[in-house]
Amino acid sequence: MEHTSGRHRDKVRASVADALAPLFDGARVMVGGFGLCGNAEALIAGVVAHGARDLHLISNNAGNLGKGLAQWLRAGIVKKVTCTYLGNNDDLHAARESGAVELEVIPQGTFVERIRAAGAGIPAFYTPTGVGTVVAEGKETRAFGGRTYLLEEALSADFALIRCHRADPFGNARFWRTARNFSPLMAMAAKTTIAEADELVALGAIDPDDVHLPGIFVHRVVEVREHEDPFEYRRVRARP
Repeated sequence: MEHTSGRHRDKVRASVADALAPLFDGARVMVGGFGLCGNAEALIAGVVAHGARDLHLISNNAGNLGKGLAQWLRAGIVKKVTCTYLGNNDDLHAARESGAVELEVIPQGTFVERIRAAGAGIPAFYTPTGVGTVVAEGKETRAFGGRTYLLEEALSADFALIRCHRADPFGNARFWRTARNFSPLMAMAAKTTIAEADELVALGAIDPDDVHLPGIFVHRVVEVREHEDPFEYRRVRARP
């Protein structure tokens, strides 16, 4: 593919290491994907190679089966995880139980809305989710229309690592099916968004109606053609 010149090329990086160059110790890092679906596999592995430590990971469930973001847990580079689901992620369970990682678990809807609020410049919002549970501990409450709500603060990050199906040199991105999940909102909530694209296409090749994430929210793009795309658990039914 022939890249366009000028400011658009400034976002395109030739390697994962180059794309991750700004990462620093103690950074708050959002990572898109759901389990092992839609993972920015090269960027995730690249963070381990980069050497940054004491990271605050913000993701749905921090990988699984030793793959994806579980690599960060095994490498000992995470000090805190903010997520919605532990599931069968043995690495996260072990890190929590040993005290190696501080864990914050958030209801998934609240998780998404806190990220969306950050991207929209909204510092906090009220939600009924979690009222009367441990989620409400230490949080301000207020009644609206006779119903109690919790005050939840916006959730932002220093970096967002996302994977898209296609991107152009300006960072306009299109995702593949459900791999879209949290990624556009994370990109909007982070100071620096790094996109791992399955395919880098020419500027204008993505129809404006097909752009899921405008390039204004993307700061660095790296093309990665090969991915493992592992299945967490295969579920098949034998023929009768």
